[in-house]
Amino acid sequence: MVGRSGNPTLNDNTFERDDFYGSHEPMTIGGTVNKAFMTLAILIGAAIVSWTMYFNGYSVGGLIIGGAIAGFILALIISFKPTTAPYLVPIYAIAEGLFVGALSANYEALYYGITLQAALLTMSVFIALLLAYKSRVIRATQNFRLGVFAATAGIALMYLLSFVLSFFGITVPYLHDNSLIGIIISLVIVVVAALNLVLDFDFIERGAEQGAPKYMEWYGAFGLMVTLVWLYLEMVRLLAKLRSRD
Repeated sequence: MVGRSGNPTLNDNTFERDDFYGSHEPMTIGGTVNKAFMTLAILIGAAIVSWTMYFNGYSVGGLIIGGAIAGFILALIISFKPTTAPYLVPIYAIAEGLFVGALSANYEALYYGITLQAALLTMSVFIALLLAYKSRVIRATQNFRLGVFAATAGIALMYLLSFVLSFFGITVPYLHDNSLIGIIISLVIVVVAALNLVLDFDFIERGAEQGAPKYMEWYGAFGLMVTLVWLYLEMVRLLAKLRSRD
């Protein structure tokens, strides 16, 4: 059985459908890596567009809201219907890129250099965890998977609760402030987001070993992008909290 990933887009059920193990061309790790680079390039390209618009004086509030909503809807469709991944993942990358670029520009206007710092930290964590996984320093055991999955679900519920309560003028204590506890909370979320990468690597490797169909390369790339974007945004939030204490 393919190991469970804490990433909700990558889970056991994805590789357990009856139509997966027929006479399809199989998924490969190399193919997934190529798709991941393509998706990342599209996302970065879209992010540059919204970033440039912001610093040229255009309003990007609509891109933040629209990109987030479109990305969420596309993510749901891709998650429930992986066969759509080759067609919808590039569109998802555009929507998410516009959202990330516009949001990053807002943070950059407040704290010069913060987005470059967050991007470098995200890539450094990604490379470090990939090397640790490939050398088996970190292993995605069943208990490890369950722990990361539970932590990820808890964080998702906390963010959902914070979002709902915000409509009633209620703020979840410490979640968004720059107090010591708030910084520790952000640091814990960054760690959980990073550990999801280990489970994503394991999920993709097992999928390739079990001969999942070729379109799952796009789905695997999609899962990695979801985690990387989450990790990057949490890095930005953490750095913003630290910079705001100066």
